[in-house]
Amino acid sequence: MKLRRSNADRQIAGVCGGLAENFGLDSGRLRVVWVLATVFTAFAGVVLYLALWYLMPEEPPPAPAFDPPPLQPWKKSA
Repeated sequence: MKLRRSNADRQIAGVCGGLAENFGLDSGRLRVVWVLATVFTAFAGVVLYLALWYLMPEEPPPAPAFDPPPLQPWKKSA
């Protein structure tokens, strides 16, 4: 599984949601740990978050749940 920012589980940019999905963690707990680590490391977590926001690609949007109608309905599809 490739590390990506989450589209569904996001508060700011989806970094914590993507990390939680990738490592099988609860995203709420990860956010709390991230904030605590940021406070106790002189706000180094903010710099790391911004770097991950820039470096991690965004998750592709989900595929549509329906088949679109054919563009030329008079033609039979193969």
